[in-house]
Amino acid sequence: MSRIENERVCARGSAGRAPRALAQYRALLAKDVRQELRTREMLTSMGVYALLVLTIYGAALAQVGDKLQVVSFAGGLLWALVIFTSLLGLNRSFGHETESGCLEGILLAPVDRAVIFLAKATSNLLFLLAVEVVVVPLFFLFFLSGAELAATTPLIAVPLLVGTVGVAGVGTLLSTMTIDTRGRDVLLAILFIPVAFPLLYACVSATTCAFLGVEGTMGTFWTSCGVALVYDVVMIAAAWGLYEFVVDA
Repeated sequence: MSRIENERVCARGSAGRAPRALAQYRALLAKDVRQELRTREMLTSMGVYALLVLTIYGAALAQVGDKLQVVSFAGGLLWALVIFTSLLGLNRSFGHETESGCLEGILLAPVDRAVIFLAKATSNLLFLLAVEVVVVPLFFLFFLSGAELAATTPLIAVPLLVGTVGVAGVGTLLSTMTIDTRGRDVLLAILFIPVAFPLLYACVSATTCAFLGVEGTMGTFWTSCGVALVYDVVMIAAAWGLYEFVVDA
């Protein structure tokens, strides 16, 4: 965020009485979106990284021959791609604020800390979804173009959406906790993977069921999606309540 944009956000927060939460949320979200559209640093880095991971997948799977059924473990491959790409983006989510000292300016304004969390989590969610819109079709093109896909394959959109919401919410909290630490890239991954493991496990299970489409597995699909949804609700509510203590620490 540029200094001028920071002054605008701070002015809105300090003029007269504090603006309503919705106005604060819209101002902060618009700031993040404008900044990313202008620089494209987060989207570009995540996109390039995802392409590199796909290239490594291709090199690894090219050595196993034609007998390997990629569909049977495509859910795990897809979610490994999503998680690693998301970690790179989450590490950059507060990059502009910390580099220019604008985060301190936002914290000095009378802005609800929970609103800061919600705006940042929403912007992270939008950026992650934007990258997935490009990366997921490429994944299908590179590895599943010749495979026989089940009729339930389009249902992978459900765990992808539910899982990405959880990744954005939990990742925003953890990236805030590691923002001023040394080796924050490694530390974020160390904190994120154990915390997000239940979500990852449920989403991989649901995605695999959708890919395979075997009779009798759709119950597991919806159960896994339900577990992921419950995880989102619980963890995002916890992050909402804890964010004030984390960001002011």
